[in-house]
Amino acid sequence: MRKFIKDGKLPYIILSIMALLFALPLLWVIFASFDVNATQAFKIPTDWTIGNYINVLQDKLNQQAFGVGLLISAIEAVLVVLIAGLAAYPLSRYELRYKKMFMYTILLMTSLPITAVMVPVYKLFLSMNLYDSIFGVIIFMTASALPFAIWLMKNFMDSVPIELEEAAWVDGANVLTSIRLVIAPLMLPGVLVVMMVAFTTAWGNFLVPYILLNTVSKYPVSVKLYQFFGQNGLVVYGELAAYSVIYATPAVILYILSQKYMSQGFIMSGAAKG
Repeated sequence: MRKFIKDGKLPYIILSIMALLFALPLLWVIFASFDVNATQAFKIPTDWTIGNYINVLQDKLNQQAFGVGLLISAIEAVLVVLIAGLAAYPLSRYELRYKKMFMYTILLMTSLPITAVMVPVYKLFLSMNLYDSIFGVIIFMTASALPFAIWLMKNFMDSVPIELEEAAWVDGANVLTSIRLVIAPLMLPGVLVVMMVAFTTAWGNFLVPYILLNTVSKYPVSVKLYQFFGQNGLVVYGELAAYSVIYATPAVILYILSQKYMSQGFIMSGAAKG
């Protein structure tokens, strides 16, 4: 052990073990999705097939769940970006009296587990006739994502020099015009980061739609995936794995497309003052 520490190999060993623990479940999902006789055991298929993908894609409820998941995640991401941007502007540009207290409150709210408030939220939705409503789920998920989004957006906005905005004002631009033509283009990497975080958070959210929705046809894909675990422990592992791969595809594609901008956005966030 001392030899590994002295040679600097210990961090690589720890990282390799962590990578292996992370990769094994992913490999199981990929292999099982092409396996005719997939089980819980990790194994390379002897009989390869795409039948699992065909079966899950032909199911109308699976298609509907995928569409509902995309609808909820996309609308929530757009709403979060718009509202967080409008909320972050005065926090970034103006000296407000209770600004520091407000920012600390936002920071506290980002640390609260959403599970802790689901019971009162469930009661509230029942009293407001929003239970089993996709619109209600979008509203709640947007509200729960806003504290972290406002915090991020404010930091990104701080990195845009106010002198550029003042120059636009001298040229006759109003506040909304300067936001649209000066701040928004310079903040594009940060906006994409906020949108990506909001989308992936909503896409992977299981608890909120599971509690606030009751109709099977309204379930998003994250909840529909749970339906593969049948009663009495009966699970079709091949189709479950195939649907898992399809479920992960939009997030992976979005990450690949926005990777360049996300790197720039996190650099902006790191360079900005909190």
